[in-house]
Amino acid sequence: MDSFLEILKLSLPAAFVLYGMYLAIKVMVSKSLLAKEADVKIKSLEITLPVRMQAFERMSLFLERISTDNLLVRINQAGMTASDLHIAILEEVRNEFNHNVAQQVYLSPDLWGMVVSAKEDLVTKVNAAYENFDPEATSIEYAKKLVELTIATDISSIELALTSLKEELSKYY
Repeated sequence: MDSFLEILKLSLPAAFVLYGMYLAIKVMVSKSLLAKEADVKIKSLEITLPVRMQAFERMSLFLERISTDNLLVRINQAGMTASDLHIAILEEVRNEFNHNVAQQVYLSPDLWGMVVSAKEDLVTKVNAAYENFDPEATSIEYAKKLVELTIATDISSIELALTSLKEELSKYY
């Protein structure tokens, strides 16, 4: 019995010391892992943030380029018919969208949905303005009808998407 107590006297403090060492090492390892994780996040941000900012810039430019006013100024030429302008606008919007479609990787799903919705709303307006329109009419008449239809819309989906784009961008600053 005395030898058992002697062994207990020696092993109990040793067990406490070992447990204390275990806790100290565990805390040091977890701090080291957290520090490495933070470094990885910082390095990741250094790489992805410029690319993400470029995606926001490109989406902003896309939305501005497909606004009705900008499209008409850029595309409408003297001598075009309403049919020519209608086709040119739809082709321009499609090309702009296809050129920027990869940027969705850097945008939130909600924001990308708003961009797609803005594009689709514009296509709907372009087609609605052309509906029951004389294809041989001048492009100026068609442009006026398209502008009137755009102005009649209370909330522009392009403006809404641009505002959301700016709000999401502000999360990074």
